Amino acid sequence: MTSRIPEEAFRRSDETPDEEFYGVPRLVTHIDDRAIAAVTQLYREYFPPDGIILDLMSSWVSHLPPEARYERVVGLGMNEVELIKNPRLDEYVVQNLNRNPGLPFTDAVFDGVGICVSIDYLTDPVAVLREVGRVLKAGSPVVITFSNRCFPDKAVAIWHQLDDQGHVHLVEEYLREASNFENVRGLDRSPRRMFSDPLYAVVGESTGPV
Repeated sequence: MTSRIPEEAFRRSDETPDEEFYGVPRLVTHIDDRAIAAVTQLYREYFPPDGIILDLMSSWVSHLPPEARYERVVGLGMNEVELIKNPRLDEYVVQNLNRNPGLPFTDAVFDGVGICVSIDYLTDPVAVLREVGRVLKAGSPVVITFSNRCFPDKAVAIWHQLDDQGHVHLVEEYLREASNFENVRGLDRSPRRMFSDPLYAVVGESTGPV
């Protein structure tokens, strides 16, 4: 399936292996507390509390609602130390999605997938999101959140060329190109206070494998 976005849009300033960059644990949060609260509220709204959840591009925190008791939470990320320290994960997978976008899960197993402040690092986001649609149960949501912060050397070129609304439209386009999502919509959940990080989201519902 041919993308309408040119391949050069996904080049990065730092093309060294991602395993080198993410090999050092970063036990910090990358957005502020108010933006994190906005992520948590989105998960509260969209993820069924008794469901099976995939935290994709996970780290040492998942920002899931503390009161929710999910059947199972699976994390997939780049740094095993971070994943081991994440108290919400029942299991985890270490995988570089830029090297292998295929997800090691069967079809239609998850009730929700979250991707938090990481979509800007994917060099083939459409392939990854097509896989997300495959592993989600039909009608179940992906919640993709992002702010205006990133590791600039690892964010893809097109991310640097767009403003906040441009990022929303870009991620909407990713889901449409994946061809197995419906009801795709962008949301502005930025805290309404000065000196807070903005928080944007794109949500879509899986239609199953393609």
